[in-house]
Amino acid sequence: MSDETRSLILDLVEWIARQSRPYGEVMEAWRTSCPRLTIWEDAVDQGLVVRQNKDGAGPYVSVTEAGLATLRAEGRLPVADPDMPPDDRSDRRNAGRA
Repeated sequence: MSDETRSLILDLVEWIARQSRPYGEVMEAWRTSCPRLTIWEDAVDQGLVVRQNKDGAGPYVSVTEAGLATLRAEGRLPVADPDMPPDDRSDRRNAGRA
């Protein structure tokens, strides 16, 4: 994997780590028809992000523990979004602690 591809995968994981995102939003922002840039597919295949159904809200994409560990190892664990609900914000802050 090239450094550029690795960097883009980390960008995607970091963006989702700030807050879980609706699947449609993620696909709109990250899906590509270029067979050489499979950022979304690579992140899923590597177990860094996961698509799950959120109660009544449809499919959402979240970062996995492996994704958080990867961000932590790369020094890219994001600061929580202050607009997130308190329960989500505290989960993200605690996720960065060893």
